Amino acid sequence: MNNYTADQVLNGTWGEMWLNGDFMAETIALQAKVTLTKTAVEMCGTLVAGQKVTGMELKGTLKMNKVSSAMIKANSDNMKAGKTPEFTIISNLDDPQALGAERIVLKGVMFDELTLVDWEAKKNGEESIPFTFMDWDLLDLI
Repeated sequence: MNNYTADQVLNGTWGEMWLNGDFMAETIALQAKVTLTKTAVEMCGTLVAGQKVTGMELKGTLKMNKVSSAMIKANSDNMKAGKTPEFTIISNLDDPQALGAERIVLKGVMFDELTLVDWEAKKNGEESIPFTFMDWDLLDLI
C-alpha cells in the first residue's frame, strides 16, 4: 500500500539555484553528493574486513543553459592568477504539488574546471560544471 500519491513526487522543473546570492535562472540541473571514504579494518575470526569511515568526499555538478559569460567572469581571472575562488550555492526545490520545499546551502564551493569554448551548429549551448564543496546546511526539509 502506497503512503504517498504520484503528484507528491518532487519534479526538478521547480528547482532554483543561487550562486553567491545571485539567482541563476539559466540553471537546468544541480546535483551534490556526499560520498564516505572508508578504510578496511582487518579483524580476527572473520574473512571479511570491517569498514571504518575515515573521511568524506563532497562533489557535485551544475548544469546551465549557456546564456552569458557569467561563469567565465566569475572564475577566469582568479584561475589565471593561481587562486581558487570559493562560492556559496543555495538550492531550492519547491514543487507546488509536493509536501513542501527542500532548500540546502552548499558552502566552500570550488569549480573544478572552466569551459572557455564549447559550441556546435544547430545545438543549444549548455555548460556542465563539476565542483567540490566543503560543507552544507539543511535549511528546509520535507
